Amino acid sequence: MAKLLKTKIEVEGRVSEQISLVEEDKTVAWDVEEELDVVGKPTPRVDGDMRVSGSAVYPSDLHLPGMLTARFLRSPHPHARIQRLDTTRAEKLPGVRAVLSSNNQPDKSWRGERKIFGDRVRYVGDEVAAVAADTPAIAAQACRLIEVEYEVLPFVLDAELAAREDAPKLYESGNVMDGKPDLIERGEVDKAFKHADMIVEGDFETPYQLHNSLETHGCVATWEGDRVVLYESTQNVHGVRDNIANFLGLNKNQVRVIHQFMGGGFGAKNSAGKYTICAALLARMAGHPVRFFMGRNEENLASGVRAASKQHLKIGAKKDGTLVAMELVSYQPQGAYADWGASTGGPMREMYDCKNVRTKEYLVYTNMGPFAAFRAPGYVEGMFALEVLMDELAEKLGMDPLELRIKNYARKSPVNGKPYSSNGLLDAYQEGARAIGWYERKSQVASPKSQVTSHKSQKPSAISDQPSAVRRGIGMASQIWGGAGGPPTYAQVKIFPDASVTIITGTQDIGTGTKTILAQIVAEELSMPLSKIRVEIGDTQWGLYSMLSAGSMTAASVGPAAREAAADAKEKLLSLVAQFLGTARKSTKIENGVVRGLKRGKRVEKPLAEILDALGNIVIVGNGSRAPNPSNVAIRTFGA
Repeated sequence: MAKLLKTKIEVEGRVSEQISLVEEDKTVAWDVEEELDVVGKPTPRVDGDMRVSGSAVYPSDLHLPGMLTARFLRSPHPHARIQRLDTTRAEKLPGVRAVLSSNNQPDKSWRGERKIFGDRVRYVGDEVAAVAADTPAIAAQACRLIEVEYEVLPFVLDAELAAREDAPKLYESGNVMDGKPDLIERGEVDKAFKHADMIVEGDFETPYQLHNSLETHGCVATWEGDRVVLYESTQNVHGVRDNIANFLGLNKNQVRVIHQFMGGGFGAKNSAGKYTICAALLARMAGHPVRFFMGRNEENLASGVRAASKQHLKIGAKKDGTLVAMELVSYQPQGAYADWGASTGGPMREMYDCKNVRTKEYLVYTNMGPFAAFRAPGYVEGMFALEVLMDELAEKLGMDPLELRIKNYARKSPVNGKPYSSNGLLDAYQEGARAIGWYERKSQVASPKSQVTSHKSQKPSAISDQPSAVRRGIGMASQIWGGAGGPPTYAQVKIFPDASVTIITGTQDIGTGTKTILAQIVAEELSMPLSKIRVEIGDTQWGLYSMLSAGSMTAASVGPAAREAAADAKEKLLSLVAQFLGTARKSTKIENGVVRGLKRGKRVEKPLAEILDALGNIVIVGNGSRAPNPSNVAIRTFGA
């Protein structure tokens, strides 16, 4: 029987409480040592032939009858007030079908309190207006015909400078997000530092990183009566649906988001973009489908970045290497329009067993393009700085860097004291050290005057006194991240009269092989050939919600739901075939597409396809959902 359950979900370091409708579990977790037939075995991707042959249709490939092309007019200034905006000349250009700007936009807020187009621009590339035209060239020409008068304002790019009281302000409330730094502390940090035998400090900076997926951000929008259909390159089909439905005042069943293939996503495509809502609005205004994809230059200006960071770290330890106190003060530029920021302090708070920790993080608005999640945002930057300073601490203590980390290994979560559901970090340390010859490294690493004679050899040879341009070193570092998965996520498994199977769920494959993973899980649970399994994902029309594909969440969220759906379908199937064959239900099983059972003590064996063919047009439907994670453990992934 289905139950409503509350659970906490963590995505990209952000924790929220969710209510989920969960069916009673029909499966138990496979043991890590269990020998399985399909799961864990090398398998060609189920859609690999389509991807490599070019027959896969990505959103940016789509060409609908009468489709228009849309373009943004973007700001040339990092900060300015728009004094006058005139789109008359652009609207009169032959081939222009619709122009959208602050002059005619809906009087509704898009993300927070902001309109789609405001009276101020806050970074080079900020959107000023949008045009839909018959061709890309006409759309580009129309953008050039839009007349804009700007009052140029002071701007600030550096996060530390932007946090000062005298900095140019992007918003009246100031540049620091939420008006103050994010301060998290446990223990007595200042007191602990006074009792440390050794203290090391360091300043670290990390640069911006651009996502640059092969397929740029964008979508194709078309209206079918009162329903809008969006073919979107997205990591979150349901998030896009909800964003657009809310803005346009539509029911959720009036917005359909389709994503069959996607040319990459590393975190910046987690929700609807301004191009999405503008494509929908322009398509409605023009009465034509609209293709709105960013060019590569726009992608680098406006699609989102991993934020740069400035970090000051301080670590105190005893003579034997025991950590007694750690502190971080960091500044991260969030660009002009971020509504959340990643935590560089997560690794310091979580990685090591230290009772006294303080992190103070300034998330700061700057006149730059927007911040966006990018592969463990914040943790990558924070881990780098922490691990470099741990190496410096080890050097000053005269201690092996690996032994320092092992000594401070956390056997339970330093944040909440809960035991880990699993933690393979010590194994990773030991396996890694053995694999690279960690304890023999001093005799292998080249001296500063050494010269490497061959890239094929792993043993540098000191044959010259001249400095070499090529150096070989050896090092190590630790890693921690989330990725627990969780509800709400739902799946459906249908078994057809020819013993073929379709999995339906609302997730998306952003290039990580989600379709293949689900096919393997269901084939394993049903004990049926992988060739019989088809996976349907990336379409909100199915009505089966799934989490966004971010935070290493996808397989861990939708995989269990798909397995539960397969188990439900299998239970119904076995009950049916047992009646048909006259076998005892408990003895009736499926093995590699063949039904086996006992009928009055005699063994019965028959291909499932033959049984279902004889039964006629019967479709068996199984439903599954993702159960909450246990609340008494901490779930993290580790590496070295």
